[in-house]
This record gives sequence, C-alpha cells and structure tokens, in this order.
Amino acid sequence: MNPGEIHLAMFPFGGTIGAKLRPVLLLTDSLGSVPEFLTAYMTSVIPPNLLPTDILIDPKQPQYVGCGLKQVTLLRLHKLATLHDGDIMRNLGRVSSTTWKDIETKLRLLLNLP
Repeated sequence: MNPGEIHLAMFPFGGTIGAKLRPVLLLTDSLGSVPEFLTAYMTSVIPPNLLPTDILIDPKQPQYVGCGLKQVTLLRLHKLATLHDGDIMRNLGRVSSTTWKDIETKLRLLLNLP
C-alpha cells in the first residue's frame, strides 16, 4: 500500500463510536511497528459549499480514470484518520501524479506549511 492509492476501509465516525466502510486516500506509507496509515476521508455526499482543501473527483474525467471510483466523490483533506492496516479492505485505484500534486498543495494550505 502506497501514498496516492484509494482503498475501501473502515473510517471512524466523528464525535461518536463506530466506523463505516468507505473509500479513503492513503497519504503515507505504513507507519510504526503496528502498521498504520494516515488517510483522508472521501464521500459521495457533495455539500453546496466546498472548502479550499476539498477536491472533487469525477471518474468520468480523464485525470481520474485510474481512481477506481464509480461516482463523483469528494476528497475532504481536513478529515484525516490513522487507520490500522487491518481496517483497510481492498485497493480501488490511485490518483494521478497531477492530482497528487494538487493534494500536496492543499495539504500545505491546510497545515499552513510553505
């Protein structure tokens, strides 16, 4: 599993106990002695107002062909979670190098990094 890959995984609910199987974007390689990955939340529920750190992924667009998603999906970079490798079920695809550069730029914006 590598950064830039999209997987189905059990992503924790915010503010309550539980998790839901959903697509996530891997942001890191395996970390720690018990393998974990930093991931970003993805949803098919598109709010009326997007955040500056959101990325709309439309699998019908040429730059998103290899992502493995079936419908328009929103990558929400402000919703991050560290997931144990056992919570990551299967690989769907990966983002393009152009999209990955956009993700890096938006993460810098989010974290106020140069």
